[in-house]
Amino acid sequence: MRLHFRRGVPIVITAAWGAAVVAGLSLMWGYGAMPGKNGHPRARWPESTLVRPVTGRANLVMAVHPRCPCTRASIAELARLMARCKGSVEAHVLFLAPASMQKGWERSDLWSSASLIPGVHPITDAAGSESARFGLETSGHVSLYDAAGNLGFTGGITDTRGHEGDNAGLDEVVNTLNGHATRTADYPVFGCPIF
Repeated sequence: MRLHFRRGVPIVITAAWGAAVVAGLSLMWGYGAMPGKNGHPRARWPESTLVRPVTGRANLVMAVHPRCPCTRASIAELARLMARCKGSVEAHVLFLAPASMQKGWERSDLWSSASLIPGVHPITDAAGSESARFGLETSGHVSLYDAAGNLGFTGGITDTRGHEGDNAGLDEVVNTLNGHATRTADYPVFGCPIF
């Protein structure tokens, strides 16, 4: 009887370990597919903002929490977008700078990555005031405005948290810039809360 018990212990331990791994992966995938708040993006470029649009072209605004690991993929997708649409859009990336943090806290590796992308302007967003003016609540949220200041796209440009690669949001931004918008509904945003 003792021999059967000893043989059964490794099987039970292996089964428990396997169940724990499956449960952990399920939680990770569930979290990765859970979008953040879409906020209340403004239908027109806000007059009260300190962010100045570049006249005569489309302007994109992205809210960023500088310590959000999910947003690394959003910045990579922004680089792809800017390469595909050279000269037709300017991007203003708002980096949260909470009042409680030391000066320069927002200048993370995400700031460095964004500043290397042609046509992208990293901006310190003191206490998230500019993100709030644009109605953006989640890191990685993008709002695209046409040359007249009208909202043409709002949402995320990644399919899940931290996922780079082909995705509907990025394609829709490109379509909108090319005058071929196919969908006006909000796209889900995958990132950390700004506030």
